[in-house]
Formats: sequence, C-alpha cells, structure tokens
Amino acid sequence: MFNKNEFNAQLARKGVKKVDLAKALGIEYPTLYRKIENDGKFSREEIAKIIDYLGIDNPAVVQCIFFADSVT
Repeated sequence: MFNKNEFNAQLARKGVKKVDLAKALGIEYPTLYRKIENDGKFSREEIAKIIDYLGIDNPAVVQCIFFADSVT
C-alpha cells in the first residue's frame, strides 16, 4: 500500500514541488495528483524515476513509501 504521508514528506525534505516531479516523470500534474490520491498507482518505471529524482538511496524508505512498511 502507498504511504501518501511519507511520499509528501520526502518531497518536502528534498524541496521538490509536485509539478516539477510530474515534469520529471513526463506526465501532467493532474495525472500525478490522481496517482497520489488513488493509492499510489505508479508503474515500476515511474517508481524508479521517482527514486532517482528524489535521490532516495535507502531501500527501507522506498519500502515505506511504495509498500507501506515502516522505516527502521
């Protein structure tokens, strides 16, 4: 399950605006918004791009955001 709160927290920590993330993913902002609000229905490719764009190098954080496990 997608952890919307942690996703938004990561964006804030990195200083990334959702509109900029949408551009990096090659999608329109409304599409990104729907994906976030619809339980994180991101493709594997989109998840990989998000991880790269946000510079997330901790697998536990990835688990927490996209698979709703807690960060240890």
